[in-house]
Amino acid sequence: MSLRTEGAQSAGAAVEFDNDNDRESPVIKARNIPQSALIYLRGPKFLIYVSGALSMWGDRMWHFAISVFLIELYGHNLLLTGIFGLVVAGSVLLLGALIGDWVDRNPRNKVAHASLFIQNISVTVCSIVLMLVFSYKKWIEEIWDGWLTVVCYTVVIVLADVANLASTALTIAIQRDWIVVITGYNRGHLAGMNATMRRIDQVTNILAPLAVGQVMTLASNVVGCGFILGWNLVSLIVEFVFLSRVYRIVPALSVKPPAMEHQSYLEKKRERKCSQGRTSACTTGATSEESTSNLHLQETSRLPVCLHRLRGLLSTCREGWRAYYRQPVFLAGLGLAFLYTTVLGFDCITTGYAYTQGVSGSLLSILMGMSAVAGLLGTVLFTKLRKAYGLVNTGVISSVLHLVCLLLCVCSVFAPGSPMDLSILNIGNSSDVGGMTGGHKRHGYLLRGGSNQPLLPDRSSIHWTNNTVLFENAPAGTEPESYISIILLFLGVITARVGLWSFDLTVTQLLQETICESERGVVNGVQSSMNYLMDLLHFLMVISAPQPQHFGILVIISVLFIFTGHTMYFLYVRKAKRKPRTNT
Repeated sequence: MSLRTEGAQSAGAAVEFDNDNDRESPVIKARNIPQSALIYLRGPKFLIYVSGALSMWGDRMWHFAISVFLIELYGHNLLLTGIFGLVVAGSVLLLGALIGDWVDRNPRNKVAHASLFIQNISVTVCSIVLMLVFSYKKWIEEIWDGWLTVVCYTVVIVLADVANLASTALTIAIQRDWIVVITGYNRGHLAGMNATMRRIDQVTNILAPLAVGQVMTLASNVVGCGFILGWNLVSLIVEFVFLSRVYRIVPALSVKPPAMEHQSYLEKKRERKCSQGRTSACTTGATSEESTSNLHLQETSRLPVCLHRLRGLLSTCREGWRAYYRQPVFLAGLGLAFLYTTVLGFDCITTGYAYTQGVSGSLLSILMGMSAVAGLLGTVLFTKLRKAYGLVNTGVISSVLHLVCLLLCVCSVFAPGSPMDLSILNIGNSSDVGGMTGGHKRHGYLLRGGSNQPLLPDRSSIHWTNNTVLFENAPAGTEPESYISIILLFLGVITARVGLWSFDLTVTQLLQETICESERGVVNGVQSSMNYLMDLLHFLMVISAPQPQHFGILVIISVLFIFTGHTMYFLYVRKAKRKPRTNT
């Protein structure tokens, strides 16, 4: 509590949030409007917003473009894109705790600058490599019997993965730590900044891919790489300057728990245990700890340096996951991670299924825009509910709203026009999977090539405009018997975004308020790992059930995962509300 009060005092001395004077006359207030606007534009909140917008815009452009580039490089095949997705998810899953611990152990300005530099330079070098590969692809394929091409693919994937890891570190540092300090631990200001950052993210998620997609379509892939390269170089300079200014004008950012700033996570854990325990227990166990530590040093001294460092990294990861489990908001964070195991989002899976149901690309783009608007409404709803009912109750209301809207998706599985056919799962009917007999004949309109067509068609009919795909020239005969099922599906997906983003902001702020400053990085790093782990599960679900007839089963499984996640949050709320009673 002392750290929070000191942070609030030091931050409040440098940051002016609301400096209203009700006694001033309207004329004086009118004269002070330009001055107050200038103060706001020079203040830390606006600088963080601009820096975050530039970073998010660059991330969205790059995530979209790298997927398209990998498909173009590998002959319109999804193999490299799949490998890239697995590498990115696996690296964050394994290194999330280490990234968070690195954020905790180093000064805030060094973490932000290093992450920003590594991310933008990795994207810049990767863009240069892609430009060379696109320009001299035939010549590169002839060198070393084509192995130079494999080397280029590997370099591109590795550099893109490094950029994603650096982006994860920057997100943890700025959106999970800096914002908390800048707001002076004021819950109202913290909720406002979280909601604004999420609105910026929603807008850039739509506009940034469209912008770079237009450049790639009107010009070429080489020009698209050059556009991303130039953007990252300019963004690097602007973000560096803005973050440096924020660090200077908010003195609390330079203050970290003393005696823990340059220690490893294990050392901090031992010190906390010793300070929280009785002094007698610490003194009596001193001799035994010295003897065991001497034996431990003798054993570790025999190991090579690389194995010793690897052992330290593994122990840091293990202790980071233990720290995540010990948090009071563990159930809330785990519940948020469960929401990532779903096919009910505007990704390539859902849009691929919509294509099989006769939905055109132009209509999909409109639905994507409606989804973005629903997400923005969710951020507004979060701020209103938090003021009226409190943060914890806001999560409960958002969870109920999210689940109620998803019932429309469950209804779509059994509504007229749904292609779901459970007989496809029977072993005895396996010979009819690709045919049009029995129950499959009723849904023979799905695709011209047969009912066992996967959710993603051939790349030649795909037009990439976002993190999703829009399909051109839909084959004739794809109109379903009824559009009721697909209407209910997208109606549920779009309306559920309101509760989803409100719930996401609730859990995010709970993590910010509850986690102590010395563990903020490592716990949020593990939370990122959990999110990627559950996201991997939803791709495995699609791989195991890739047919359009399976999609209804995937919808039901997704709703079950989401229901489990919200149930975990309800358990957290019950546990949190019981604590004041037990304390009294």
